[in-house]
Amino acid sequence: EVQLQASGGGLVQPGGSLRLSCAASGFTFSNYIMAWFRQAPGKEREFVAAIKMSGGSIYYAESVKGRFAISKDRAKNTMYLQMHSLSSEDTAEYYCAGTGRGLISSTARLPHMYDYWGQGTLVTVSS
Repeated sequence: EVQLQASGGGLVQPGGSLRLSCAASGFTFSNYIMAWFRQAPGKEREFVAAIKMSGGSIYYAESVKGRFAISKDRAKNTMYLQMHSLSSEDTAEYYCAGTGRGLISSTARLPHMYDYWGQGTLVTVSS
């Protein structure tokens, strides 16, 4: 019954910005966590950022810290990823994920800890 829907991907020029959204439905966990992962062709799925939907815990991958900002609208069960200073290295399929598990900073970065995944939205950074 849990569904995650990612949107907002597209083509953006290097140095540009883009905002992704992930709408969640069906969660019954009061303290569930949502996260962004990305996967480029030939590479493993990579953690980007995570946020607890109740409370203020936020985690970022070092590669995006200072450029990306994760946020939430708890009333709408929606998570956002504001991306700035994009480069070709950011080109990937971006996935949103969620879980009702009580994750900590280390485990929140692991894809296999997440039970629910959206279809993904493609971000292409190119001139």
